Formats: sequence, structure tokens, C-alpha cells
Amino acid sequence: MNARWNCAFVLVLTNTSVLAAAPPSSEGATSGVIQVVANAEVSRGDAEETDVALTAAMETDLSAEFGAHVSRGTGVLPNRHGQIWREYDIRAYTSRVTDSEKPEQAIVDWVLRETGTELWFSEPLGILSASRETLRVYHTLEIHQTVAGVVDRFLSPQTESHAFGLRLVTVGSPNWRSWALRMMTPVTVQTPGTEAWLLSKEEAAVLLGELRRRNDYREHSSPDLLIHNGQQEVIEQRRPQQYVRSVIYLQNTWPGYELDVSQLFEGFSLQFTPLMSRDGRTVDAVIKAQVEQIEKMQEVPVDVPATATQNQRVQIQIPRISGWHLHERFRWPANKVLIISRGVVSTPAPVKSKPFFRNNPIISRRSLGDALLFLECKGPIDSQMANGSSGVRIGAARFEGRY
Repeated sequence: MNARWNCAFVLVLTNTSVLAAAPPSSEGATSGVIQVVANAEVSRGDAEETDVALTAAMETDLSAEFGAHVSRGTGVLPNRHGQIWREYDIRAYTSRVTDSEKPEQAIVDWVLRETGTELWFSEPLGILSASRETLRVYHTLEIHQTVAGVVDRFLSPQTESHAFGLRLVTVGSPNWRSWALRMMTPVTVQTPGTEAWLLSKEEAAVLLGELRRRNDYREHSSPDLLIHNGQQEVIEQRRPQQYVRSVIYLQNTWPGYELDVSQLFEGFSLQFTPLMSRDGRTVDAVIKAQVEQIEKMQEVPVDVPATATQNQRVQIQIPRISGWHLHERFRWPANKVLIISRGVVSTPAPVKSKPFFRNNPIISRRSLGDALLFLECKGPIDSQMANGSSGVRIGAARFEGRY
């Protein structure tokens, strides 16, 4: 009697657990449900065994192919340096950046700028990954404090969108400094040959007005940009120029050769990536500028097959290129104007010579000038202006050459 009740009690418990997982349609189906669950357990076990077998085979293949010892490891993230896992909710930022396919990439880029890239590829072990909703970080508490500070600058409502004025100009002679230096505060710059200063917005307007009076003043770009905090804006003005790069010799084909025509682009590219402080009073910005100009196409005669007994020649062109680049990070008060000088360098656009001097190698040579970049934060933008009702250009995010 006791044995029978014990069996019934065990059967009731088994049926209860099965019914909770998948209720049967009738009493006769109970055994079928139990059988399905049992099969599922067997299948899960087979899958785990198969996974282990496949992983072992893959490790063997990798070791045999590359000669490196490959193993599954312990299956646990190392944390002997005190690393901890944290997930940061970044939806408040990514939801308002609608003109970028991957707005979360800007947060990753700025974290790497603040911490250094090599930190994530050495000891202690670190992980940095982002989706549109979450930034996942595995590192020490000290690094988490830096990451949290960067994320806070992106999420702050004080730094949603700002308008910036960028003005790239050249002046033929750097002698404007003789009277302008007294009102400018120098800024430390790492790039050799480059100088930078801070001015009030009123002083910058006076300086720009005086420069415009000069005959050697040229303005190459002066857009007003609406940039989401931390995103990158790229301004480019490039002109294509084709030239004969080389000769390709062909056998059994008339005339026995063909010209290899290629293309170069001359002009300038300016990348600007600003990040406002949490209170919106300070601007951090990474500036990357590059100018390339074709000074001259050096022609070289090359022998090619001829239809007659005498040889034939064609001209190929070897470009002589000049230019300069700048890749620097600056921090300045948002109520000031930052002016950067790259020194006397090739201008972003060639100067057309007058017809009388066009063949004079001294007069018609590459033009040089003092390249100046004016950067001004014009303040936050409300939602109406961000929707395009103002004359401010909305920037598009780019990610080439981020670091």
C-alpha cells in the first residue's frame, strides 16, 4: 500500500513539471509530452557533445595550419586586475542623431581618444563594444570613471547640437602678425610649424575685417555647420585632373601599346569633430586637414613601337605634388575663437596667372600663403533650427581616419 502511494506521488510530480512546460491536450497525451521533453534533453546533450567535438576539431586544424597553440581557455573572463563589467544606456543620445547610420561609433571614438587605443589591446584585458542602445565596457574601475565621464558629455541635454563656424583662408604674407599678435593669446600646439591663438569674438571679427582688406587674402571655405555633439563633419573641395601615367606594351596587337591614363585629385579636405563639455562651456575638437596640389606635370618621352622602321615616341607625365597636413586636438572656451596657422604653405587652390606672365616660370609657379583656420562655436541649436528651418548646414558623420 505504501509503495503504491509512493509511486503515484512521484508520477504526479513528474506530470506537474511537464504540464508547466507544455500542457497536454488530453490525458492520453501525457506520456507523449514526457517523451518529447526527454528527447529534447537528449538532443541538447547531443548538441553540446557535437559543439565540443567541432571546437576541438577547429582547434586542431588551426594549430596544424598556423602552428599556434589554440585552446578554448577557461571560459571565464580574467579579472585579476579588478576588471568589472558595466553596460551604459546611450539611447538618449543615439535616438536624437538621425543623420548618422552608426551614431554610437562617435562615443567609442571619443573613449579611445581619452583612454588611448593601446589600452584595450594589452594587459589588463579590456572589452569595448557598442550597439545603438548600449555601450558595453569591461575594464578596471579607473577606466570606467573615464568612460562614464565621456558618456555623460554625450548624454547631457546642454550639449545636444551646436552650430560652428569654420573659415579656411590664406594670406600671401605672414606680416599680418606684426600688428595682430598683441591681441591674441597663444595656444600650445604639437605639430611642428603650426601656431594657434585665442581671441574674443569681437577681436576675431576685427582681425578678419583687416585681413579682407588685403589683396593677397583668399577665402576657401566658410560654412556654418550644425553638428551633433561628438560627431564628425567633413568638408572637401577637390578637383580631378587626368594625366598619362605610363605606357602599356602589347604584343600581337596594333599599334603595340596603349596609354595608361590615371587621375589625381587636388584640393583640400577638412575633418572637424567637436565634443562639448557637460556644461557646454568648453569645446574639445579633433581637427584633421590635408591639402594636396599639383605643382607641375613633368613630361618624359618614351619609345613605343612604330609602324615604320623608325622609332616613335609618346609623352608620359610624372606629377610633382606639394601639400601639407594637420592632425591636432584642441580645447578652448566656447565663448572664444580659435585661430590656427599652418605657416606659409601651398594654398588649397592654385592662383591663375595673368596671360602675360603665364609662361614665366617664376611668376606662374605654385602659389604659397599663410593658411589660417578660424573656428567659432556659435552656441546650441534649438529643435526648429535642427529640422532645417535655418540657414545652418547639417553635417553628415564620417569615420575615416578617426584616430
